[in-house]
Amino acid sequence: MSNMKYLTGIHALNTTCNLNTFGDWHSTAIQWEHPHENESTNSLWGDYGIETDRTIPFCKGVHNVANHIRACLDMLLFRQFSLLQGMRKDFIGVEEYDNLIFDKVSKLKKMSYWNEVDAFMEKEYLMKWVNYRKRNDL
Repeated sequence: MSNMKYLTGIHALNTTCNLNTFGDWHSTAIQWEHPHENESTNSLWGDYGIETDRTIPFCKGVHNVANHIRACLDMLLFRQFSLLQGMRKDFIGVEEYDNLIFDKVSKLKKMSYWNEVDAFMEKEYLMKWVNYRKRNDL
């Protein structure tokens, strides 16, 4: 696993990515001078979902940027539930990644705030999450 600094969170959701996802298009309303950056070192997800050498119109230079799924995963990790409301419908927008997202989110099971993550996922994904959780004994 490499050590990679990358843009994530709401900043990453307000950029395009290589996935078939919606993101959050309020780019001009966001402060781009000091975007939220994270390190991939020791992350539960390693370098998964980080797109390298991206140019962002609102942010000077070339950056590594989380794709929309990785940005959402990071926001769950950082317990940014209120910012992440509408994840399924507004940020992801398609069902093709549901199982991938569920598999990644399940890695948070060992965190002390798992019940918050679980409640958030159930609110967002309803029975899809409940059924996944049952099938995978979470």
